[in-house]
Amino acid sequence: MLPLLALGLTLGLLPPAQAQWKWRDQSGQINVSDRPPPKDVPEKDILARPVPELARAAEPAASAASAPARPEVRAPVDRELEARKLAAEQQQAARLKAEVDKAAANRAENCNRARAHVAALESGQRIARLNDKGEREVLDDKGRAEELRRGREVIASDCR
Repeated sequence: MLPLLALGLTLGLLPPAQAQWKWRDQSGQINVSDRPPPKDVPEKDILARPVPELARAAEPAASAASAPARPEVRAPVDRELEARKLAAEQQQAARLKAEVDKAAANRAENCNRARAHVAALESGQRIARLNDKGEREVLDDKGRAEELRRGREVIASDCR
């Protein structure tokens, strides 16, 4: 007997599972549903409406699209998730901008070095460098022409 009484009290305390609409149709019959009545039912024939929070959840998407726009109420979790997503997008954009800026700075530095090297080669002064064995070599005309060609390629690619 006691378990049945406990079960009855528990069931009595539970809220209804879904929102309930109650209205009288054109033939006078009373209808009960979890969805709102058809549009052709006059306001005076709607006998009961669900709690507003439940009514919003029970409305079909089609009637929500045709209804006037209501301000969207978002849960705090949704707002936090959107804030985190926005912050991540901003960080990604900042990283991308930093990479682009770094690449531009490298190109500018390469351009300046290449222009200085080409200017030194075109000046006619002797240029010496160390070979693989660590010995000093002076560039001949063929080596100078090759260095000029490479320097001009770097200028063409990095000095835009």
